[in-house]
Amino acid sequence: MNADIPWAGVLPIIVVAVGFIVYCLIDISRHEVKHLPKWAWALICLMSVPLGGIAYLMLGKDASST
Repeated sequence: MNADIPWAGVLPIIVVAVGFIVYCLIDISRHEVKHLPKWAWALICLMSVPLGGIAYLMLGKDASST
C-alpha cells in the first residue's frame, strides 16, 4: 500500500461522491421513477459512481413528482 496518497485532495472527492450517492438514494426512495424499478435504479447508482446517479437524474427521475 502506498503511503504517499494525498488525502487532503482525495478526501473531499470521496465526501462529494458519497453525498451524491446518498442524495440519489433518498430521491429514489421518496419519488416515482421511470423505466426501471426503484431497486434497479438504486443498484445502478451504487455500482457506477457517479455515472449511475447522473443516469438516474437524467433518465429515471419522474419530472412530475418534483
